[in-house]
Amino acid sequence: MAGPDLKTIRNFGIISHIDAGKTTVSERILFYTGEIHKMGEVHDGMTVMDWMDQEQARGITITATATSCRWNTYTFNLIDTPGHIDFTIEVERSLRALDGAVAIFSAVEGVQPQSESVWRQADRYQVPRICLINKMDRIGADHQQVVAAMTEKLRARPVLLQLPIGQEESFSGVIDLIEEKALLFREEDQGKTLIEGQIPDEMLDAVQRHREQLIEAAADYDDDILSDFLEGRPIAPERILPALRQGVIACQIFPVLLGSALKNKGIQPVLDMICKLLPSPLDIPPAPATRLDNNRQTAVTTDPEADLCALAFKVLADDGRKLTYLRLYSGRLKPGDTVYNSRTLASEKVARLFRMHSHKRERIDLALAGDIVTATGLKNVLTGDTISATECPLQLAGLEYPEPVVSLAVEPKTIDDRDKLPPALDKLQWEDPTFLVKEDPETGQTLLTGMGELHLEVVVQRLKTDFGVEVQTGRPQVVYRETIKCASQHHEIFEREIDGKQHHGEIHLRINPAARKSGISIQIPSDLLAAWPQELADLIEQKLTLACQSGPAAGYPLTDIDISVTQLPYENQKTTDLGISAAINRAMSSALRNGQPTLLEPVMTLELIAPSDYTGRVISSLNQKRGQVEGITSRPGQDIVRATVPLLEMFGYMTELRSATKGQGSFTMEFSHFDQAPPEILEKYGLT
Repeated sequence: MAGPDLKTIRNFGIISHIDAGKTTVSERILFYTGEIHKMGEVHDGMTVMDWMDQEQARGITITATATSCRWNTYTFNLIDTPGHIDFTIEVERSLRALDGAVAIFSAVEGVQPQSESVWRQADRYQVPRICLINKMDRIGADHQQVVAAMTEKLRARPVLLQLPIGQEESFSGVIDLIEEKALLFREEDQGKTLIEGQIPDEMLDAVQRHREQLIEAAADYDDDILSDFLEGRPIAPERILPALRQGVIACQIFPVLLGSALKNKGIQPVLDMICKLLPSPLDIPPAPATRLDNNRQTAVTTDPEADLCALAFKVLADDGRKLTYLRLYSGRLKPGDTVYNSRTLASEKVARLFRMHSHKRERIDLALAGDIVTATGLKNVLTGDTISATECPLQLAGLEYPEPVVSLAVEPKTIDDRDKLPPALDKLQWEDPTFLVKEDPETGQTLLTGMGELHLEVVVQRLKTDFGVEVQTGRPQVVYRETIKCASQHHEIFEREIDGKQHHGEIHLRINPAARKSGISIQIPSDLLAAWPQELADLIEQKLTLACQSGPAAGYPLTDIDISVTQLPYENQKTTDLGISAAINRAMSSALRNGQPTLLEPVMTLELIAPSDYTGRVISSLNQKRGQVEGITSRPGQDIVRATVPLLEMFGYMTELRSATKGQGSFTMEFSHFDQAPPEILEKYGLT
């Protein structure tokens, strides 16, 4: 069975801040492409993409959802991602696998904190983007303000492709600056019919001015356009888009369209620009990979006839079975194929392949390079794993996972729940790399660690609804980090006979405190490893890294330290892996204890919106919570307050804010950094 032409495939995601309209836009895309025949709304809990019970009940997207549809001759693989910071891993792994994205901004709120976060994630993976300023029909809508904020906050180069016809509630359509025509959307058939018309006379000057700016952007990528523009010759519309596309694929310019998804205005032009401006799998750079059988670097090109190479970017427990989302970078895949997992260094067999339509599956017999599909049968594959042909084992770059910062103690309610809890938590862990489970060594309680209160609330609810496990929960707790205040060093010699074999290891290391946000640095001079066998040399950095997972004060992971190995003698026939491992653990433990260990607490970046009359009260409340106000932006009737606040102070803050603002305030926050914990926390852990 032949797949679609690679030139006509568009793998893209919808990204934005929470409540900017991602799922509403996705619903319109499915409607206008003919995939569905009736549009559902988020506020009714009836959208196709928000299929989980919790998503429908809460009115938010929790998990990234994939679907496929067609627009004219193009095939779309679309992923609708969450906007809430607690589920940022869903955005991270989606962007890792996609070729492009549609970034949505609210015409009223503009560039919000999570807008900046997802933009940075897209920058990290060099994902080309087009933008939609949504909610143009809302009171206070100002697309020019949003464009200015994109330039200032995102350091991006937005390029307007449209101007609005009408403002706020009178918004009725757009002016296409490329074709120089008006586009209106017939309300009687839910915006399906586009009505083309003349540009209103009063807008001619604005259209001319903005079209010149558009052509200037295109001229940066086409010398002929630049020459004609400078000479004052007219530029035909069909010449503009190919030039803009070069800039988009290079992640240098970001075309901006306007619309109101809820009022069914402006979506079809977005679909057209996805086809014309976003890259196909053939347009993206080859994916760098390591060939495991010879440890050489190689580049994986989009070629269905090459050896298989695919990234498992998401794993899902579906009706008790593991469903693995795959992005194929090269080769082809069929049910029954044996594939190689680069992490486990073992082979697995694909049972079935599916094309996803939200949570519904369409069985397929073949997947080709450039496609996004799901597979069953891959029992040991986790998020970020590379699967490849057994005769050509490859390893792609993985994913970066954000730091989980909140923990929750849980206990099973009944004996039956006690038996069912561990396997349920195992499945949730392999679904979500930002969800961790461990046992408290002091109390024996099971601790769940995640990205925030909402993240853990969803996990607890899923335990009940998806796995039939009920638990009792404690109060959410902050997950701290440990570091040291002063430099320390230690020389350790381990010598012991175990099971009739002599084990020896020796190391001298120095640990220095590092600047905040610097993480962990491990330095082992290459000359110290010259005499070591390769397998033992590789072990040393692994053991040092592992030793940083638990600090001496309270068992929290270490951060912001520099570790330097100064002596590392090797004695042939005497030094063993057990011996050097024990020496490293003892040296790290002693050096850390002598370095005056201390705790760091997570600090969050907060953006709070409140009526102007209550701003003083809100700021006073933040000051009491050890918050630092960094700026206030005033808009008609409301203020936007930006601040940093320790996470410890923010539990239950939404209730407090609503009380202080008579239900009119709201806030969003995301992790910023770890900083020194206050004296009362240090005293609790005996560190004063």
